Amino acid sequence: MIEMLQRIVTLIIKEFMLILIDPKSRFVIIVPPLIQFVIFSYSATFDLQNVEYAVLDESNTEQSRTLLSHFSGSPHFELVRTLDTTAQVPELINTQKVRLVLHIPTDFADRVTNHESANIQVIADGRNSNVASVALGYVQDITQQYGASLQTSTMSSSPQVVLVQRSWFNRNMETRWYIVSSLGGIISMVIAMLLSALSVARERESGTFDQLLVSPFQPAEILIGKAVPCVFFGLVDATLLSLAAAYWFGVPFRGSIIALVLVLLAFLIAVVGVGLFISSMSVTMQQGLLGAFVFIMPSVLLGGFTTPISNMPQWLQNATLINPLRYVVQALREIFLMGADFSATWHYVWPLLIISAVTMPAAAVMFRSRTQ
Repeated sequence: MIEMLQRIVTLIIKEFMLILIDPKSRFVIIVPPLIQFVIFSYSATFDLQNVEYAVLDESNTEQSRTLLSHFSGSPHFELVRTLDTTAQVPELINTQKVRLVLHIPTDFADRVTNHESANIQVIADGRNSNVASVALGYVQDITQQYGASLQTSTMSSSPQVVLVQRSWFNRNMETRWYIVSSLGGIISMVIAMLLSALSVARERESGTFDQLLVSPFQPAEILIGKAVPCVFFGLVDATLLSLAAAYWFGVPFRGSIIALVLVLLAFLIAVVGVGLFISSMSVTMQQGLLGAFVFIMPSVLLGGFTTPISNMPQWLQNATLINPLRYVVQALREIFLMGADFSATWHYVWPLLIISAVTMPAAAVMFRSRTQ
């Protein structure tokens, strides 16, 4: 047992040195995680700012100008055109010069003064349905606030029904919190997958694989020696990115650090098992890279990172049960935003352990069959 541990430690040290000496592996560890995290964290948000809009105010009264002042004072909207006729609307929408047009009819002030229902028309560019729906939601909020102010000023003695909205865990409904909290898991998967997918293929391409086979190392010892550095670097990247999410982007970290580390550890072991399986089948590093990306793309799309898994067809939801990214994405969001500890995230950890128990032996079997 002591001799086996010594051989494994020797292999681990050798792998660390190979990864750190190899310019390609060193580049994969340092540069892509930082670039991806910064770009994705700043760009990946569903919140809209400075939505270009135009105004067609056929009422042109104090009431209509008061309503429009709510839009001009909002950080979500940016007035770019004031229209004179409805004939100008199609050109602005078709050429994408504005995302929406506010049309206030001529009888708007009279209806407001007579306490009647006053309607305004919003014409939105529906080619990007997500942007249009979010922008229309902002418009609805502003018009509701304006309507509530009218009721307060004209019907203060009448009973009112007031809707008070509160959101647990994310009181300002910042989508960046939702995205950045789980981004470290995805980037660490990419790093661990690439390092592990290149490990055996690098030995074959450099001509040292045959020397490894005639050495006294067992196939399981070789895989352990190659897996530990990949898990280590993935864990380091994920931890650093979690710190950046909390201290740079202001995402609250309310959970347990132990839970964070254990969830990431179980996840990375499962991912490295897949990477070593791909690497065992690859002859060159290029094949290893292609195999890694073949696994990464569907994992991200079916991991619940951007689209809820519950919105997928049932057969596809069942297929995501074998995707390790599904569990770490949900676990990281609960650790960051809900303050979950290890006991609360255990139902995410045990599926990862089962996946690890399948992927690592599968990599060992493939490695042993390719060495015979």
